[in-house]
Amino acid sequence: MASLQPVRGTHDLLPEQNRLQDYIANTAREIGELYGYHRMTTPIFEFTEVFARTLGDTSDVVTKEMYTFEDRGGEQITLRPEGTAGIARAYISNGMQQMSPVKVSYYGPMFRYERPQKGRQRQFHQIGAELLGVEQVAGDIEMIGYGAHILKALGLWDSITLELNTLGDPESRAAYRDVLVDYFKGHFDKLSEDSRSRLEKNPLRILDSKDEGDRELVANAPLFAEYLNEHSKEFFKALTEGLGDIGINYELNPRLVRGLDYYCHTCFEFTTNTLGAQGTVMAGGRYDGLISTMGGPQTAGVGWAAGVERLALMVGEAPAGARPVALIPMGDAAEAKCRTLAQTLREAGVAVELGYSGNMKKRMKRADKANACKAVILGDDELAKGVAQLRDLDSGEQQEVALDQLADVIGKK
Repeated sequence: MASLQPVRGTHDLLPEQNRLQDYIANTAREIGELYGYHRMTTPIFEFTEVFARTLGDTSDVVTKEMYTFEDRGGEQITLRPEGTAGIARAYISNGMQQMSPVKVSYYGPMFRYERPQKGRQRQFHQIGAELLGVEQVAGDIEMIGYGAHILKALGLWDSITLELNTLGDPESRAAYRDVLVDYFKGHFDKLSEDSRSRLEKNPLRILDSKDEGDRELVANAPLFAEYLNEHSKEFFKALTEGLGDIGINYELNPRLVRGLDYYCHTCFEFTTNTLGAQGTVMAGGRYDGLISTMGGPQTAGVGWAAGVERLALMVGEAPAGARPVALIPMGDAAEAKCRTLAQTLREAGVAVELGYSGNMKKRMKRADKANACKAVILGDDELAKGVAQLRDLDSGEQQEVALDQLADVIGKK
């Protein structure tokens, strides 16, 4: 084969890109632990029913984007397109309701067959978090604060807007659904084919349609806020007041929706105008009906997810790591001693650059390329005296240090 390339929509994460994604994921993990959320990992593939039941049989993900196959045992298996369904399945199958409230975060690859574009691939990575077993609005406030904290820690907050909406409780949602169906039925001939198929099963998804004709109809559709009952209004009022308490501003977006019936109350997205059309950076909301939809006990839930590739585009590059110390041996005996020194220093927590060959000039060039902070120069004379020359590569200062004190001296510098 003349040219081997990765499959379309996938890409290799070379060391620098991988370091950037690890930086984002580790930042999210560390901040999550401040809020009591600990990382959990579910399998990369699940039985197809896990996603078909939770994402809805009219959603684009289920109808067009899932990587589904039959395994050798005849089971229908799907590579996970998102993280929440697997966490919900694990909650049920592991009896985690006994641990309520359950607070978990996750990080890993997801898979969707869609048109590759900026910040969006067929194999991509997400960070996310779920809070299960908390009905109170305090859970929503905490979850939004947690997401905002990550974006602040990554240095992105100044270019982020929190968009917020309420989907009301099931009673409010049912009332709005009926009004919405009546409205769109009156304009049925103008709806796109996708929206016509969603009209009976999933009418709220029409509000999120990208079709220009649909968007014109949506602009004049009734607003959810007009059909909220008192409980829903009070929940949303408490949410906005709570966000004020923790210093988070928001913009109301009445067209921000989630199409499936298990979503309720809080719906939010952190968006940016720095990524072109792909403006959503992190999205989440409350899903009190999800666990019961999957056959588990009635369990409140709220969560969010964020695409790591999009965050990486905004962050640009990871902070510089620890600068290494370069070992520069001159002669075979020094080469052997440097191997021992390298192991000792690394086990003491010092990053070490040790070349495999070359004279002193070549090794110093390699040290410069590796952005080394110091060079340990060792030749026959130094070996005889049990010392090394320690050179500061920024200032050029050099001192003689006993070999058995090298790790301590380097650690103090």
